[in-house]
Amino acid sequence: MERHLDDFAGPGRDGHVFLGPQDGQLCRSNFRDDWIKARTKVLRHTGNTLAASGASLRELMTRMGHSTPRAALIYQHMVNGRDREIADRLGSMIRKTQGDVDS
Repeated sequence: MERHLDDFAGPGRDGHVFLGPQDGQLCRSNFRDDWIKARTKVLRHTGNTLAASGASLRELMTRMGHSTPRAALIYQHMVNGRDREIADRLGSMIRKTQGDVDS
């Protein structure tokens, strides 16, 4: 935060935290699109981080403030390596039900 304030914010105690392309005050019309893109990216990352930690769909919904499963699922995407991990866990579960022991 300090680096951002030093490098990108307006000068002084009352300087704006975010400035436009020509160091002027941001207009809502040219800030909104960038804000929405950044917010969506952060929410997707947050949803994936929570899901990777083992959070259930209900827990994801609660922590992200979503009222429907569809809303929570929109902010998740496939994480590299998870497909292999899921397959390995399913295989382990199947072997246990058949009486086989994992090595």
